Amino acid sequence: MITRSKEWHTKVPATEKPTLDESKPSIAGRGSRRGREAPGLSLLRPYRAVPGFAFPRSSPVAFGRSIRQPTNQPGGLVSDSSSPWVPIRVRPAVHRSSYIKLPIRPSQGLNPIQSQSQRVPNQSNQRPRELRDAHETRASVASGFSAHDLCAPQPATIGNLCSSPSARRAAAMAETPPAPARGGGVLPDFLQSVKLKYVKLGYHYLITHGAYLAALAPLPGLLLASHLSTFTMADLTTLWDTLIISQQHNLGSLIACTTLLVSLCTAYILTRPRPVYLVDFACYKPAEERKCSRARFMSCTESLGTFTPENVDFQRRTVLRSGLGDETYLPEAVLNVPPNPSMANARKEAEMVMFGALDDLFAKTGVKPKDIGILVVNCSLFNPTPSLSAMVVNHYKLRGNIVSYNLGGMGCSAGVIAVDLARDLLKVRRNTYAVVISMENITLNWYFGNDRSKLLPNCLFRMGGAAVLLSNRGSARRRAKYQLVHTVRTHRGADDKAFRCVYQEQDEDGKTGVSLSKDLMHIAGDALKTNITTLGPLVLPLSEQLLFFLTLAARRVPWAWGKRVRPYIPDFKLAFEHFCIHAGGRAVLDELEKNLKLTEAQMEPSRMTLHRFGNTSSSSLWYELAYAEAKGRIRKGDRTWQIAFGSGFKCNSAVWRALRTVNPARENMVGNPWADEIHRFPVPVIIPDTASSSSAAPPSSSSSS
Repeated sequence: MITRSKEWHTKVPATEKPTLDESKPSIAGRGSRRGREAPGLSLLRPYRAVPGFAFPRSSPVAFGRSIRQPTNQPGGLVSDSSSPWVPIRVRPAVHRSSYIKLPIRPSQGLNPIQSQSQRVPNQSNQRPRELRDAHETRASVASGFSAHDLCAPQPATIGNLCSSPSARRAAAMAETPPAPARGGGVLPDFLQSVKLKYVKLGYHYLITHGAYLAALAPLPGLLLASHLSTFTMADLTTLWDTLIISQQHNLGSLIACTTLLVSLCTAYILTRPRPVYLVDFACYKPAEERKCSRARFMSCTESLGTFTPENVDFQRRTVLRSGLGDETYLPEAVLNVPPNPSMANARKEAEMVMFGALDDLFAKTGVKPKDIGILVVNCSLFNPTPSLSAMVVNHYKLRGNIVSYNLGGMGCSAGVIAVDLARDLLKVRRNTYAVVISMENITLNWYFGNDRSKLLPNCLFRMGGAAVLLSNRGSARRRAKYQLVHTVRTHRGADDKAFRCVYQEQDEDGKTGVSLSKDLMHIAGDALKTNITTLGPLVLPLSEQLLFFLTLAARRVPWAWGKRVRPYIPDFKLAFEHFCIHAGGRAVLDELEKNLKLTEAQMEPSRMTLHRFGNTSSSSLWYELAYAEAKGRIRKGDRTWQIAFGSGFKCNSAVWRALRTVNPARENMVGNPWADEIHRFPVPVIIPDTASSSSAAPPSSSSSS
C-alpha cells in the first residue's frame, strides 16, 4: 500500500471539476484543513477534490485502507478481484468535528460516497447500522469507555456516518487517542539536573514576595470602604430593598455565606502563626573577685608547672594577640593555685551564672516563674545529671507541665538554635512565656596538657551567660523590645573536615581538651557563605539581590571573560542597622569585617564584648546587643543581625526588629552588664607585634568557635 505524499499527478485546468462517472470519479466534501490518521484507524470523512489536479488510474491509493471505485458499477462495492478499479488520490480538507475513527479489519473495504438513490433497495427503509453505532458510541463515551472499544467493526459508508450531526459530535468526542508517555511513563530524575540550593532560594523569594502580597491584600477592602463612605441613606435603603425585601428567597443563601465567611475568619485568627516577641533579656556579670587580667592569667599558667616553657610563651603571645582585655572573668576553681576542678565546683559555677541572669530577668520584667511554660537551656561542654534545665526547675519551683529542653555539645552557635527551638514551641503553645538560657562552663573544661591546638580555648573562653524572655502573647507586644523576624541555620557536619575542626578529645597523655583545627577559618568562611546566601533573599533589598544574581549568572557563562568576573558580595549594611557577630576571636572579627565591608562602628559591639568579657560562647551575642542598648543606638524599626559559629560545624543567624526605641535613661538597666561603665567605651584595642618571638602562633591561634 502506498502512503500519502505531498506530490500530485498530472495537472488539469482549475475550472475542470471531477464528476461521479466511470471515467472521472470524484469525492466531494467540506472543510479546508488536513487531518491526521491514527495508526491502524481509518479516517472516515468527506474529501474535497483539488481543482487543477487529475486523478491517475494506475496506482492504488489508501487512506488507512484501500478505497476502490468500480468503473462498471458506480456506487457499488465489487467483490470480484478481477473487476477494474479506479485508484484515486485526493487531498483531505475537512473540519475536525465532521468525522470519527473506526477500526477496519484487513478483509474489509469501504464503500465510497453514495447518494440516497444509489443505496441498495432493501436497506432504504432501515435505520443505517453505522448511524446506530455512532449513537452508541456517543452514549458509551459519556459512560467512560474508550472510543477504540466502542467503535463498531462492521463496514460503514462515509456518507451514512457523516450525514448526522449527532454522529459528528460523537465522533469529535472520540477524536484524538491519548499520546503515549515519554520514556515509558517514567518522569526524568530532576535531582540529577536541578541544583536544589537554587530551588531553595526560589522558595525564599516566594516568601519574600508573599510579604508584598500580604501588604496589597487590604487594598480591595480600603477601596470598598472609600466607596461606601459616599453612600447616603437613600442609597442604603435601595440596597436593602434590592438584597433583602425584593429577594427574600435568597435570604437563606445570604445567611449561609455570611456564616461561612465569619467561620473562615475565626479559623484563620485562631490558627495563624503568632509573632514571637523578645520581652527582655539579662546578661550575667560576675563579681569583682572573679576578674582575671592577662597578667593574672599568665601568673596562674606559669605557677601550674604542667606546661612547657614553649607552650607558656605560646599562651602569652596568644592572649596578647587575641583582643581580650584585663577585665575578663574566670571561675574560682580555675584561678586557685593549684586549681581544683570538680563536679561540685562546676555545678556551683553553673548555678551562679544561670540563677544570676534569671534573677535579673524576673526582676526587670515582673514575670513570675510560675508563668513560664517553656524552658530551653544550652551549654556545650557541661551536661550533668540531673540536667541544667532540671536545676532551674528545682530552684524556681516551676510548674509541673513546663516543657523543658537541655541542649549540649552544639558549640557557640547554640544560642540561636535555642531561640529557634523556643520559637517553634511557641507556635504550638499559645499565650505563654519561654525562657532561653545560654551559657558555658569553664571549670571542668580547662586543659592542662601541652597540645597547642587544645591550649587555644584556655586563652579565649571566659565566664558568662544570658537569659532571654520570649512570648507569643498579644499583650506582650506593648512592652516587648524586639520581634523575631527570621532564623537561618546552616550545618556543614556532612563534611569530615568541618565535623572535626572543633573536636573534644584526649591527647597523648590522656588529658581531655577541645582542639581547634588550622582549617577553622576556611571552614567558617564556607559556612558563612552558605548562610548568607540563604539569608540574603529574605532581608536584602531587591537591587542587591538583582546585582548578586546577575554577577552569579555572568560567572557561569562558558566564555573566558565570564571567569574574570569577580563575585559580588551583597551590601548587608542596607539590610541591617546593627550587627552582633559572635566574639570568637580577633581573627574571626577581622575577616568578617573585611568580607562584609562593615565599618568600625558596626563592629564596635563585637570588639568591645571580646575585649571586656572575652569569648563567653553562645551568650556573647546578648552581651553585644546589651552594648548597643547601653549606647542608646536602638531605634524603633531597626534590624539587628545576630550571627554565630559553632562546632559541628554550624553557622546560624537570627534577625530581630526593634518594636520601640530603647532609651537607656528611661529603661530599667538591671541585667545590662554595661550599664555602670558604658561611658568608658569604646577603648582602643592595641595588638602588640609578636613577630620577633621565637615561635610563631598558628593561623587560627586568635580564633575560636
